[in-house]
Amino acid sequence: MGGFFGVASRDDCSTDLFFGTDYHSHLGTRRGGMIVHNGKEFVRRIHDISNAQFRPKFQDDLDKMGGRIGIGVISDYEDQPVTFHSHLGTFAIVSVGAVKNSAELVKKLTADRSAHFTELADHDINQTELIAALINQEDDFVSGIARMQEEIVGSCSLLLLTDKGIYAARDKYGRTPVVLGQKDGAYCATFESCAMPNLDYKPLRELGPGEVVFITPDGVEQVKAPGKKMRICTFLWVYFGFPSSCYEGVNAEEFRYRCGACLARKDNVEVDMVGGVPDSGTGCSIGYADEAKVPFGRPFVKYTPTWPRSFMPPNQSMRDLVARMKLLPIEQLIRGKRLLFCEDSIVRGTQLQDTVNRVYACGAKEFHMRPGCPPLMFGCKYLNFSRSKGLKELAGRKAMMALQGDIETDLDAYVDATSDKHAAMVDWIKRSLNLTSLKYLEIGDLTSLVGIPQENLCTYCWTGRE
Repeated sequence: MGGFFGVASRDDCSTDLFFGTDYHSHLGTRRGGMIVHNGKEFVRRIHDISNAQFRPKFQDDLDKMGGRIGIGVISDYEDQPVTFHSHLGTFAIVSVGAVKNSAELVKKLTADRSAHFTELADHDINQTELIAALINQEDDFVSGIARMQEEIVGSCSLLLLTDKGIYAARDKYGRTPVVLGQKDGAYCATFESCAMPNLDYKPLRELGPGEVVFITPDGVEQVKAPGKKMRICTFLWVYFGFPSSCYEGVNAEEFRYRCGACLARKDNVEVDMVGGVPDSGTGCSIGYADEAKVPFGRPFVKYTPTWPRSFMPPNQSMRDLVARMKLLPIEQLIRGKRLLFCEDSIVRGTQLQDTVNRVYACGAKEFHMRPGCPPLMFGCKYLNFSRSKGLKELAGRKAMMALQGDIETDLDAYVDATSDKHAAMVDWIKRSLNLTSLKYLEIGDLTSLVGIPQENLCTYCWTGRE
Protein backbone atom coordinates (compact mmCIF):
# COMPACT_ATOMS: atom_id res chain seq x y z
CA MET A 1 0.00 0.00 0.00
CA GLY A 2 2.33 2.78 1.24
CA GLY A 3 1.94 6.12 2.98
CA PHE A 4 3.55 9.54 3.05
CA PHE A 5 4.20 12.61 5.17
CA GLY A 6 5.33 16.10 4.15
CA VAL A 7 6.16 19.20 6.17
CA ALA A 8 6.89 22.86 5.45
CA SER A 9 8.29 24.72 8.45
CA ARG A 10 9.84 28.06 9.30
CA ASP A 11 12.45 26.10 11.23
CA ASP A 12 14.22 22.81 10.52
CA CYS A 13 11.70 20.13 9.48
CA SER A 14 13.87 17.02 9.66
CA THR A 15 12.68 15.70 13.04
CA ASP A 16 9.00 16.11 12.16
CA LEU A 17 9.63 14.53 8.77
CA PHE A 18 11.46 11.57 10.32
CA PHE A 19 8.80 10.74 12.89
CA GLY A 20 5.86 11.66 10.65
CA THR A 21 7.06 9.26 7.97
CA ASP A 22 7.80 6.57 10.56
CA TYR A 23 4.14 6.66 11.64
CA HIS A 24 3.31 5.10 8.24
CA SER A 25 5.47 2.01 8.75
CA HIS A 26 2.40 -0.26 9.06
CA LEU A 27 1.58 0.47 5.40
CA GLY A 28 4.68 -0.98 3.74
CA THR A 29 7.65 -3.24 4.27
CA ARG A 30 10.05 -2.74 1.38
CA ARG A 31 11.38 0.80 1.02
CA GLY A 32 11.50 4.00 3.01
CA GLY A 33 12.66 7.39 1.78
CA MET A 34 12.98 11.05 2.74
CA ILE A 35 14.08 14.15 0.87
CA VAL A 36 14.49 17.75 2.02
CA HIS A 37 15.46 21.00 0.36
CA ASN A 38 18.04 22.76 2.51
CA GLY A 39 17.85 26.12 0.74
CA LYS A 40 20.54 25.20 -1.78
CA GLU A 41 19.91 21.65 -2.93
CA PHE A 42 17.84 18.51 -2.46
CA VAL A 43 19.17 15.92 -0.01
CA ARG A 44 17.67 12.45 -0.36
CA ARG A 45 17.97 9.14 1.46
CA ILE A 46 16.33 5.80 0.53
CA HIS A 47 16.79 2.57 2.48
CA ASP A 48 15.64 -1.03 2.29
CA ILE A 49 13.32 -1.64 5.27
CA SER A 50 12.41 -5.24 4.48
CA ASN A 51 14.62 -6.60 7.28
CA ALA A 52 14.68 -3.64 9.69
CA GLN A 53 12.28 -0.92 10.69
CA PHE A 54 12.30 2.63 9.36
CA ARG A 55 13.72 4.35 12.44
CA PRO A 56 17.05 2.49 12.79
CA LYS A 57 17.65 2.73 9.06
CA PHE A 58 17.21 6.51 8.94
CA GLN A 59 18.23 7.83 12.36
CA ASP A 60 21.85 8.33 11.31
CA ASP A 61 20.71 10.43 8.34
CA LEU A 62 18.97 13.10 10.38
CA ASP A 63 21.98 15.33 10.94
CA LYS A 64 22.58 15.41 7.17
CA MET A 65 19.01 16.32 6.24
CA GLY A 66 18.45 19.78 7.66
CA GLY A 67 15.94 21.91 5.77
CA ARG A 68 12.64 23.73 6.02
CA ILE A 69 10.61 21.63 3.57
CA GLY A 70 10.63 17.89 2.96
CA ILE A 71 8.61 14.80 2.09
CA GLY A 72 8.92 11.19 3.20
CA VAL A 73 7.38 7.87 2.20
CA ILE A 74 6.95 4.27 3.22
CA SER A 75 6.72 2.32 -0.01
CA ASP A 76 5.59 -1.26 -0.43
CA TYR A 77 6.99 -1.57 -3.93
CA GLU A 78 9.32 0.93 -5.58
CA ASP A 79 12.15 3.21 -4.50
CA GLN A 80 10.87 6.65 -3.51
CA PRO A 81 11.23 9.66 -3.44
CA VAL A 82 12.17 10.07 -7.10
CA THR A 83 13.99 13.28 -8.13
CA PHE A 84 13.74 14.85 -11.59
CA HIS A 85 15.43 17.64 -13.52
CA SER A 86 12.89 18.85 -16.06
CA HIS A 87 11.55 21.88 -17.90
CA LEU A 88 9.44 22.50 -14.78
CA GLY A 89 12.60 22.70 -12.70
CA THR A 90 14.04 20.22 -10.23
CA PHE A 91 11.44 18.43 -8.11
CA ALA A 92 10.95 15.30 -6.05
CA ILE A 93 7.83 13.18 -5.77
CA VAL A 94 6.30 10.40 -3.68
CA SER A 95 3.05 8.60 -4.46
CA VAL A 96 0.51 6.16 -3.04
CA GLY A 97 -1.88 4.15 -5.16
CA ALA A 98 -1.76 1.92 -8.20
CA VAL A 99 -1.46 2.70 -11.90
CA LYS A 100 -3.29 -0.17 -13.56
CA ASN A 101 -2.74 1.02 -17.15
CA SER A 102 1.01 1.58 -16.82
CA ALA A 103 1.89 -0.46 -19.95
CA GLU A 104 -0.41 1.67 -22.10
CA LEU A 105 0.94 4.92 -20.63
CA VAL A 106 4.57 3.87 -21.05
CA LYS A 107 3.93 2.99 -24.70
CA LYS A 108 2.34 6.38 -25.23
CA LEU A 109 5.12 8.32 -23.50
CA THR A 110 7.95 6.48 -25.27
CA ALA A 111 6.39 6.74 -28.73
CA ASP A 112 8.31 9.91 -29.58
CA ARG A 113 11.57 8.51 -28.12
CA SER A 114 11.78 11.26 -25.51
CA ALA A 115 11.08 9.18 -22.38
CA HIS A 116 12.51 6.09 -20.75
CA PHE A 117 11.78 4.26 -17.49
CA THR A 118 13.70 2.21 -14.97
CA GLU A 119 12.72 -1.45 -14.78
CA LEU A 120 12.23 -2.91 -11.31
CA ALA A 121 13.30 -6.38 -10.21
CA ASP A 122 9.84 -7.83 -10.97
CA HIS A 123 10.01 -6.46 -14.56
CA ASP A 124 7.53 -3.70 -13.77
CA ILE A 125 8.42 -0.02 -13.91
CA ASN A 126 8.69 2.49 -11.11
CA GLN A 127 5.13 3.78 -10.80
CA THR A 128 6.23 7.08 -9.25
CA GLU A 129 8.60 7.68 -12.14
CA LEU A 130 5.72 7.18 -14.58
CA ILE A 131 3.52 9.58 -12.62
CA ALA A 132 6.24 12.23 -12.73
CA ALA A 133 6.64 11.76 -16.48
CA LEU A 134 2.92 12.39 -16.97
CA ILE A 135 3.08 15.55 -14.86
CA ASN A 136 6.09 16.73 -16.86
CA GLN A 137 4.03 16.76 -20.08
CA GLU A 138 2.36 20.02 -19.10
CA ASP A 139 3.54 23.62 -18.66
CA ASP A 140 3.10 23.77 -14.88
CA PHE A 141 2.75 21.40 -11.94
CA VAL A 142 -0.96 21.93 -11.35
CA SER A 143 -1.86 21.22 -14.98
CA GLY A 144 0.48 18.25 -14.95
CA ILE A 145 -1.10 16.76 -11.83
CA ALA A 146 -4.57 17.28 -13.31
CA ARG A 147 -3.48 15.50 -16.49
CA MET A 148 -2.05 12.61 -14.50
CA GLN A 149 -5.28 12.27 -12.53
CA GLU A 150 -7.27 12.02 -15.76
CA GLU A 151 -4.98 9.62 -17.62
CA ILE A 152 -4.27 6.92 -15.06
CA VAL A 153 -6.58 4.00 -14.41
CA GLY A 154 -6.42 3.15 -10.72
CA SER A 155 -5.51 5.83 -8.20
CA CYS A 156 -2.71 8.16 -7.21
CA SER A 157 -2.28 10.51 -4.26
CA LEU A 158 1.03 12.33 -4.11
CA LEU A 159 3.37 14.86 -2.55
CA LEU A 160 5.58 16.86 -4.91
CA LEU A 161 8.49 18.84 -3.46
CA THR A 162 9.97 21.92 -5.12
CA ASP A 163 12.47 24.42 -3.73
CA LYS A 164 9.52 26.66 -2.82
CA GLY A 165 7.07 24.27 -1.19
CA ILE A 166 5.01 21.08 -1.47
CA TYR A 167 2.15 20.22 -3.80
CA ALA A 168 -0.21 17.76 -2.11
CA ALA A 169 -2.80 16.01 -4.29
CA ARG A 170 -5.49 13.49 -3.42
CA ASP A 171 -6.40 10.93 -6.07
CA LYS A 172 -9.24 11.70 -8.43
CA TYR A 173 -11.95 9.83 -6.51
CA GLY A 174 -10.46 10.17 -3.05
CA ARG A 175 -9.78 6.45 -2.63
CA THR A 176 -6.90 7.24 -0.26
CA PRO A 177 -6.78 10.08 2.28
CA VAL A 178 -4.63 13.21 2.40
CA VAL A 179 -4.94 15.17 5.64
CA LEU A 180 -3.60 18.66 6.33
CA GLY A 181 -2.26 19.69 9.73
CA GLN A 182 -0.96 22.87 11.35
CA LYS A 183 1.10 23.91 14.33
CA ASP A 184 2.93 27.11 15.23
CA GLY A 185 5.27 27.82 12.33
CA ALA A 186 4.61 24.67 10.30
CA TYR A 187 2.12 22.83 8.09
CA CYS A 188 2.00 19.16 7.18
CA ALA A 189 0.27 16.78 4.78
CA THR A 190 -0.14 13.14 5.70
CA PHE A 191 -1.82 9.91 4.67
CA GLU A 192 -2.41 8.84 8.29
CA SER A 193 -3.83 11.39 10.70
CA CYS A 194 -2.22 9.40 13.55
CA ALA A 195 1.11 10.95 12.49
CA MET A 196 0.07 14.39 13.75
CA PRO A 197 -0.80 14.44 17.50
CA ASN A 198 2.59 13.52 18.97
CA LEU A 199 4.24 16.08 16.69
CA ASP A 200 1.79 18.75 17.98
CA TYR A 201 -0.04 19.20 14.67
CA LYS A 202 -3.74 19.94 14.79
CA PRO A 203 -5.86 18.70 11.90
CA LEU A 204 -6.94 21.40 9.48
CA ARG A 205 -9.01 19.37 7.03
CA GLU A 206 -8.89 16.52 4.55
CA LEU A 207 -8.39 17.21 0.87
CA GLY A 208 -11.37 16.47 -1.31
CA PRO A 209 -11.22 14.01 -4.22
CA GLY A 210 -8.81 15.28 -6.85
CA GLU A 211 -8.00 18.43 -4.86
CA VAL A 212 -4.50 19.94 -5.05
CA VAL A 213 -2.95 22.39 -2.59
CA PHE A 214 0.42 24.11 -2.34
CA ILE A 215 2.00 24.12 1.11
CA THR A 216 4.67 26.53 2.36
CA PRO A 217 5.80 27.49 5.86
CA ASP A 218 3.34 30.41 5.60
CA GLY A 219 0.18 28.48 4.77
CA VAL A 220 -1.83 26.26 2.45
CA GLU A 221 -3.20 27.48 -0.89
CA GLN A 222 -5.79 25.58 -2.87
CA VAL A 223 -4.63 25.42 -6.50
CA LYS A 224 -7.16 22.89 -7.83
CA ALA A 225 -10.67 22.48 -6.47
CA PRO A 226 -11.99 19.05 -5.50
CA GLY A 227 -14.28 17.01 -7.69
CA LYS A 228 -17.80 16.00 -6.69
CA LYS A 229 -17.46 12.19 -6.87
CA MET A 230 -15.76 10.30 -4.04
CA ARG A 231 -15.13 6.57 -3.64
CA ILE A 232 -12.93 6.25 -0.56
CA CYS A 233 -11.71 2.71 0.11
CA THR A 234 -13.80 1.09 2.86
CA PHE A 235 -10.93 -1.30 3.63
CA LEU A 236 -9.19 1.67 5.26
CA TRP A 237 -11.48 1.26 8.26
CA VAL A 238 -11.64 -2.53 8.09
CA TYR A 239 -7.92 -3.28 8.01
CA PHE A 240 -5.00 -1.23 6.88
CA GLY A 241 -5.83 2.10 8.51
CA PHE A 242 -4.10 2.62 11.85
CA PRO A 243 -6.50 2.44 14.85
CA SER A 244 -5.96 6.04 15.96
CA SER A 245 -6.43 7.51 12.47
CA CYS A 246 -9.62 9.09 11.14
CA TYR A 247 -10.84 9.14 7.56
CA GLU A 248 -13.65 11.50 6.57
CA GLY A 249 -14.13 12.14 10.28
CA VAL A 250 -14.62 8.46 11.16
CA ASN A 251 -12.11 6.84 13.53
CA ALA A 252 -10.85 3.39 12.51
CA GLU A 253 -10.82 1.84 15.99
CA GLU A 254 -14.28 3.13 16.89
CA PHE A 255 -15.57 1.72 13.61
CA ARG A 256 -14.08 -1.70 14.44
CA TYR A 257 -15.80 -1.68 17.82
CA ARG A 258 -19.10 -1.05 16.02
CA CYS A 259 -18.42 -3.94 13.62
CA GLY A 260 -17.87 -6.34 16.51
CA ALA A 261 -21.00 -5.15 18.30
CA CYS A 262 -23.04 -5.62 15.11
CA LEU A 263 -21.74 -9.17 14.71
CA ALA A 264 -22.68 -9.93 18.31
CA ARG A 265 -26.22 -8.57 17.95
CA LYS A 266 -26.83 -10.95 15.05
CA ASP A 267 -25.27 -13.97 16.77
CA ASN A 268 -26.58 -16.59 19.19
CA VAL A 269 -23.51 -18.76 19.74
CA GLU A 270 -22.49 -19.61 23.31
CA VAL A 271 -18.77 -19.23 23.98
CA ASP A 272 -16.44 -18.89 26.96
CA MET A 273 -14.15 -16.18 25.61
CA VAL A 274 -13.85 -13.71 22.73
CA GLY A 275 -10.42 -12.92 21.31
CA GLY A 276 -9.00 -11.09 18.34
CA VAL A 277 -6.42 -12.31 15.85
CA PRO A 278 -3.66 -9.77 16.63
CA ASP A 279 -3.59 -6.94 15.82
CA SER A 280 -6.23 -6.12 13.26
CA GLY A 281 -8.95 -8.26 14.83
CA THR A 282 -8.58 -6.77 18.30
CA GLY A 283 -10.93 -3.80 17.93
CA CYS A 284 -13.69 -5.94 16.42
CA SER A 285 -13.35 -8.53 19.20
CA ILE A 286 -13.59 -5.89 21.94
CA GLY A 287 -16.79 -4.60 20.40
CA TYR A 288 -18.18 -8.13 20.14
CA ALA A 289 -17.28 -9.07 23.72
CA ASP A 290 -18.74 -5.87 25.13
CA GLU A 291 -22.02 -6.28 23.26
CA ALA A 292 -22.35 -10.03 23.96
CA LYS A 293 -21.32 -9.67 27.63
CA VAL A 294 -18.71 -12.41 27.14
CA PRO A 295 -15.18 -12.14 28.63
CA PHE A 296 -12.57 -10.70 26.31
CA GLY A 297 -9.19 -12.43 26.38
CA ARG A 298 -5.96 -12.79 24.46
CA PRO A 299 -5.48 -16.49 23.70
CA PHE A 300 -2.89 -15.37 21.13
CA VAL A 301 -0.40 -12.57 21.69
CA LYS A 302 2.03 -11.06 19.22
CA TYR A 303 5.72 -10.84 19.96
CA THR A 304 5.83 -7.08 19.41
CA PRO A 305 9.56 -6.45 20.10
CA THR A 306 10.44 -7.83 16.67
CA TRP A 307 7.09 -8.26 14.91
CA PRO A 308 5.39 -4.86 14.66
CA ARG A 309 2.05 -4.57 12.88
CA SER A 310 2.81 -4.63 9.18
CA PHE A 311 1.84 -6.14 5.88
CA MET A 312 3.35 -9.51 5.14
CA PRO A 313 6.42 -10.20 2.95
CA PRO A 314 5.70 -10.87 -0.74
CA ASN A 315 6.88 -14.49 -0.72
CA GLN A 316 4.11 -16.90 0.33
CA SER A 317 6.35 -19.30 2.25
CA MET A 318 7.93 -16.41 4.14
CA ARG A 319 4.45 -14.97 4.81
CA ASP A 320 3.39 -18.26 6.35
CA LEU A 321 6.54 -18.40 8.47
CA VAL A 322 6.14 -14.80 9.69
CA ALA A 323 2.46 -15.36 10.49
CA ARG A 324 3.38 -18.34 12.63
CA MET A 325 6.47 -16.98 14.35
CA LYS A 326 5.00 -13.66 15.47
CA LEU A 327 1.92 -15.15 17.21
CA LEU A 328 2.30 -16.98 20.53
CA PRO A 329 -0.59 -19.06 21.89
CA ILE A 330 -1.40 -19.05 25.61
CA GLU A 331 -2.43 -22.62 26.32
CA GLN A 332 -3.76 -21.77 29.78
CA LEU A 333 -6.40 -19.52 28.17
CA ILE A 334 -7.23 -21.99 25.42
CA ARG A 335 -7.49 -25.48 26.90
CA GLY A 336 -11.07 -26.67 27.33
CA LYS A 337 -12.55 -23.38 26.09
CA ARG A 338 -15.17 -22.56 23.48
CA LEU A 339 -13.43 -19.67 21.75
CA LEU A 340 -14.71 -17.04 19.33
CA PHE A 341 -12.18 -15.04 17.35
CA CYS A 342 -12.74 -11.85 15.38
CA GLU A 343 -10.53 -10.96 12.44
CA ASP A 344 -10.58 -8.04 10.01
CA SER A 345 -11.11 -10.34 7.02
CA ILE A 346 -10.40 -13.74 5.52
CA VAL A 347 -8.39 -13.28 2.33
CA ARG A 348 -6.86 -16.64 1.37
CA GLY A 349 -7.37 -18.44 4.65
CA THR A 350 -3.85 -19.91 4.70
CA GLN A 351 -2.69 -18.06 7.81
CA LEU A 352 -6.02 -18.58 9.57
CA GLN A 353 -5.77 -22.31 8.90
CA ASP A 354 -2.51 -22.47 10.85
CA THR A 355 -4.03 -20.45 13.70
CA VAL A 356 -7.01 -22.83 13.90
CA ASN A 357 -4.75 -25.87 14.01
CA ARG A 358 -2.61 -24.37 16.76
CA VAL A 359 -5.65 -23.47 18.88
CA TYR A 360 -6.99 -27.01 18.65
CA ALA A 361 -3.51 -28.37 19.43
CA CYS A 362 -3.65 -26.35 22.67
CA GLY A 363 -6.87 -28.09 23.67
CA ALA A 364 -9.67 -25.78 22.54
CA LYS A 365 -13.15 -27.32 22.43
CA GLU A 366 -14.54 -25.01 19.74
CA PHE A 367 -13.24 -22.35 17.35
CA HIS A 368 -15.80 -19.84 16.03
CA MET A 369 -14.74 -17.14 13.54
CA ARG A 370 -16.38 -13.75 12.93
CA PRO A 371 -14.70 -11.61 10.21
CA GLY A 372 -15.37 -7.87 10.35
CA CYS A 373 -16.35 -7.65 6.67
CA PRO A 374 -18.03 -9.76 3.97
CA PRO A 375 -16.14 -12.40 1.95
CA LEU A 376 -13.55 -10.84 -0.36
CA MET A 377 -14.59 -11.83 -3.89
CA PHE A 378 -12.75 -9.44 -6.23
CA GLY A 379 -9.18 -8.22 -6.62
CA CYS A 380 -8.83 -4.50 -6.02
CA LYS A 381 -8.76 -2.45 -9.25
CA TYR A 382 -7.59 0.72 -7.60
CA LEU A 383 -5.02 0.07 -4.85
CA ASN A 384 -2.25 -2.39 -4.03
CA PHE A 385 -3.50 -3.59 -0.66
CA SER A 386 -3.56 -7.33 -1.47
CA ARG A 387 -0.69 -9.53 -2.60
CA SER A 388 -2.94 -12.21 -4.08
CA LYS A 389 -1.58 -13.47 -7.38
CA GLY A 390 -5.08 -13.98 -8.71
CA LEU A 391 -8.74 -14.43 -7.89
CA LYS A 392 -8.32 -18.18 -7.43
CA GLU A 393 -6.36 -17.52 -4.22
CA LEU A 394 -9.29 -15.82 -2.50
CA ALA A 395 -11.14 -18.10 -0.07
CA GLY A 396 -14.51 -17.25 -1.62
CA ARG A 397 -13.33 -18.10 -5.13
CA LYS A 398 -11.74 -21.35 -3.91
CA ALA A 399 -15.14 -22.25 -2.50
CA MET A 400 -16.80 -21.47 -5.83
CA MET A 401 -14.32 -23.69 -7.66
CA ALA A 402 -14.97 -26.54 -5.27
CA LEU A 403 -18.75 -26.14 -5.42
CA GLN A 404 -19.29 -25.62 -9.15
CA GLY A 405 -15.97 -26.05 -10.95
CA ASP A 406 -15.45 -22.41 -11.99
CA ILE A 407 -15.13 -18.97 -10.42
CA GLU A 408 -17.14 -16.81 -12.82
CA THR A 409 -20.66 -18.27 -12.93
CA ASP A 410 -23.43 -16.84 -10.69
CA LEU A 411 -21.14 -14.30 -9.04
CA ASP A 412 -24.04 -12.11 -7.99
CA ALA A 413 -25.62 -15.02 -6.16
CA TYR A 414 -22.43 -15.77 -4.25
CA VAL A 415 -22.10 -12.10 -3.28
CA ASP A 416 -25.73 -11.93 -2.10
CA ALA A 417 -25.70 -12.82 1.62
CA THR A 418 -29.34 -14.01 1.45
CA SER A 419 -28.78 -16.61 -1.30
CA ASP A 420 -28.32 -20.37 -0.99
CA LYS A 421 -25.09 -20.17 -3.01
CA HIS A 422 -23.64 -17.65 -0.57
CA ALA A 423 -24.58 -19.92 2.33
CA ALA A 424 -22.95 -22.89 0.61
CA MET A 425 -19.78 -20.85 0.01
CA VAL A 426 -19.56 -19.81 3.67
CA ASP A 427 -20.17 -23.40 4.76
CA TRP A 428 -17.38 -24.66 2.48
CA ILE A 429 -14.94 -22.09 3.88
CA LYS A 430 -15.98 -23.08 7.42
CA ARG A 431 -15.37 -26.76 6.75
CA SER A 432 -12.10 -26.20 4.88
CA LEU A 433 -10.71 -24.24 7.84
CA ASN A 434 -12.11 -26.68 10.43
CA LEU A 435 -14.14 -23.97 12.13
CA THR A 436 -17.01 -24.72 14.49
CA SER A 437 -18.98 -21.84 12.96
CA LEU A 438 -18.35 -18.94 10.59
CA LYS A 439 -20.44 -15.80 10.13
CA TYR A 440 -19.41 -12.73 8.13
CA LEU A 441 -20.45 -9.11 8.57
CA GLU A 442 -22.88 -8.28 5.77
CA ILE A 443 -22.18 -5.50 3.27
CA GLY A 444 -25.22 -3.41 4.24
CA ASP A 445 -24.16 -3.43 7.87
CA LEU A 446 -20.57 -2.62 6.94
CA THR A 447 -21.40 0.48 4.93
CA SER A 448 -23.94 1.76 7.43
CA LEU A 449 -21.41 1.37 10.26
CA VAL A 450 -18.95 3.66 8.47
CA GLY A 451 -21.49 6.42 8.79
CA ILE A 452 -20.86 8.37 5.59
CA PRO A 453 -23.06 8.18 2.47
CA GLN A 454 -22.81 4.76 0.85
CA GLU A 455 -22.32 6.30 -2.59
CA ASN A 456 -19.03 7.79 -1.33
CA LEU A 457 -17.61 4.36 -0.41
CA CYS A 458 -15.77 1.91 -2.64
CA THR A 459 -16.85 -1.67 -1.89
CA TYR A 460 -15.55 -3.28 -5.09
CA CYS A 461 -13.53 -6.04 -3.38
CA TRP A 462 -16.75 -7.40 -1.82
CA THR A 463 -19.43 -6.59 -4.38
CA GLY A 464 -17.67 -6.17 -7.73
CA ARG A 465 -19.60 -2.94 -8.22
CA GLU A 466 -17.76 0.30 -8.94
